[in-house]
Amino acid sequence: MTDRPYELVLLGATGYTGTFTAEYVQEHVASNLNWAIAGRNEKRLRELAEKLKAMNPDRIQPAVEVVEVKNEDLWTLAKKTKVLMTTLGPYAKYGEPVVKACVEAGTHYLDVTGEITFTYEMMRKYDRAAKDKGVCIVPQCGIDSVPSDILAYLCAKTIRDTLNVGIRDCVNSLQKLTTNLSGGTITSLLGLVEAYPFSTLKASIEPSALCPIDPPKAKPSTTSLGKAILGWRRVKDLGILTDSPQAVSDVGIVYRSWGLFDSGNLYGPNFTFTEYMRASNIFVGALVHYGFLMTLISFLLPPVRALIKRVAFKPGDGPSPEDTKNDVQSYKAIATADHASMRRSYATLHYDGSMYYMTAITLTEAALVISRGGDCLGKRLGGMITPATLEMEYVERLQKADIEIEWGMLDG
Repeated sequence: MTDRPYELVLLGATGYTGTFTAEYVQEHVASNLNWAIAGRNEKRLRELAEKLKAMNPDRIQPAVEVVEVKNEDLWTLAKKTKVLMTTLGPYAKYGEPVVKACVEAGTHYLDVTGEITFTYEMMRKYDRAAKDKGVCIVPQCGIDSVPSDILAYLCAKTIRDTLNVGIRDCVNSLQKLTTNLSGGTITSLLGLVEAYPFSTLKASIEPSALCPIDPPKAKPSTTSLGKAILGWRRVKDLGILTDSPQAVSDVGIVYRSWGLFDSGNLYGPNFTFTEYMRASNIFVGALVHYGFLMTLISFLLPPVRALIKRVAFKPGDGPSPEDTKNDVQSYKAIATADHASMRRSYATLHYDGSMYYMTAITLTEAALVISRGGDCLGKRLGGMITPATLEMEYVERLQKADIEIEWGMLDG
């Protein structure tokens, strides 16, 4: 790829998350990066380029690439770069031609989708072809599903390094999240229901849907029928937990990581992973559980989807800087050693600021591991990999970018 003009291309740069990503690259990535911003609207791209130049004139400025979302244009764009990051959603609508172009052009691909059904379909269609070409496809490199995937990896690695055994009952919890959803996020959520048949949606949300090998047979201790009916469960050191809106997107990615790391041996054969959200009390937990269930059912109704589209942010728009200045994202995971001692490990991730800016960080730093980083499992494997397979270099990059990540063994 040494003869390609760009090291990095950002597709969808003028969207809400795309703009944050372009700003992060401009302000925080090495000034010798040859890169480009790409999209369909030349006027908006030129305006963004001027804004970026004003932010940091003392670096190589991004080129502007105008493309339509069609195979020929996208292949030409992909052929110009080593790595392509795309924030252009909904991915169910616009994503596959980009994946296809990258695989055919031999270009590494990263996205920030939370659309697990899209990820599932891209795995089925392009994993083998990408692996054969040494191309990395890295989906869900944003708030879905970096926190969950990295924390589960750190819990497993800590116990493996300490006791040389695997883990079981790894539970991740969204401890605190204050934010408003962008128009792109809402459009993507609604678009899934419209883009795929119910059978595909159902298959894609199975915990093992993305597993590259037969899934572990162990069952989580947090998923009994009684707990499902109540809508909450209490987990030591995590509190009262209820349904997390991110679990549908995240669980499959974590189980894929399980299978990619030494065919499940790093995390262990009895590994289980569940994800929840902290509730202030059992009544709130039950309310969230049933409210979330009703929301999912309502998404199946066309009039409800139409109403949401009318009142929500439009694609490309989202909360203002003023609205997000006090936003917080905080996660904590705990895992139990698959060992008679039943010792436990923990990992936490915390970020003060917009979850969309955090997504810009997690996406860009993942791309830089692929482009400029050292050896890691994901780069050796190729095909559809996960954020966790970028290993400790990725964790360290996120820490340097002001995402607080800690891990270790618990005493009690």
